[in-house]
Amino acid sequence: MSPQETSGTDRELIDTLARPLHDLRISVTDRCNFRCTYCMPEEIFGEKYKFLPRAEILSFEEIERLVGIFTGLGARKLRITGGEPLLRVDLPDLLARIAQVPGVEDLALTTNATLLPRQAAALAEAGLRRVTISLDSLDEDVFSQMNGGKLSVARVLEGVEAAERAGLGPIKINTVVQKGVNDHTLVELARHFKGTGHIVRFIEYMDVGTRNAWDMNQVLPAAEIVERIGAELPLAPAEPNYRGEVAKRWRYQDGQGEIGVIASVTQPFCGDCTRARLTTEGQLVTCLFAEKGVDLRTPLRNGSSDAEIRDLIVATWRKRSDRYSDERQELLQIEGVKPSRRRIEMYQVGG
Repeated sequence: MSPQETSGTDRELIDTLARPLHDLRISVTDRCNFRCTYCMPEEIFGEKYKFLPRAEILSFEEIERLVGIFTGLGARKLRITGGEPLLRVDLPDLLARIAQVPGVEDLALTTNATLLPRQAAALAEAGLRRVTISLDSLDEDVFSQMNGGKLSVARVLEGVEAAERAGLGPIKINTVVQKGVNDHTLVELARHFKGTGHIVRFIEYMDVGTRNAWDMNQVLPAAEIVERIGAELPLAPAEPNYRGEVAKRWRYQDGQGEIGVIASVTQPFCGDCTRARLTTEGQLVTCLFAEKGVDLRTPLRNGSSDAEIRDLIVATWRKRSDRYSDERQELLQIEGVKPSRRRIEMYQVGG
């Protein structure tokens, strides 16, 4: 047996760059009640846009089966994403199913939080452990500009409170930083959550998908994010919690918590990426910036055995060589400020 093979028990499944399969992100819906400009802009995803019909979306039974296969290959951390995952009907039932799958050590969810007040308790009871909440600004006008004018900051903060009451913490707040749009509101956001136990993670604006009109001029580098916040709320670097942690940690010098900065553009971390992604319709995607995935739904529905599906996943991961963020700088030099290659959209793979 070669170093890149695995028995599922005694060897680690690794790709061509010796990266193990450890994390699985599962998109349970392609629908969302926001229209964020960097993900699902209103001019494209308007009332006439046709989302996936129910028959093309993986069922709970299919997701549970795939989770069992992935955990047998080393996946331990699972994250439920979308779209907005809380729009998936009976989501607590799915969480209860997969929380009991042997090998699942951590079960988390990413959400815009607007539906958490009525779902948080049921999600926690089903086995959800943590939530990450998207909030790009506390400024109502900026927030509205970035999410397509949907709902309000207050609705998100109500969701944060509901998650806290349900014990879904520590809560992480994800903030996409777009230069010239919300970068002037970062310190306010950091100050609001400082001392609460919640961790704000500032994310460099990325070229996920092809519909957000991304260019490098809209990226505020991580170093400048840290400099701006640290000038008013002094920071010191902190050690990572584990290998492959995507956010670089910075603690407040007065001991009142920390922030994280995710620098996929200026400080790529492809070398430690251990994430596989499962799209709403059952495509296995091995990179957030991938052009396409590998179809798992068809063999699931055509009677393939677990062993056959497992072999397909193993073959896909063993030949994985994705390192798009590392390669981006070269692409920028060749193609200008906006790399033009086709990519899967963010709402399909859940960020």
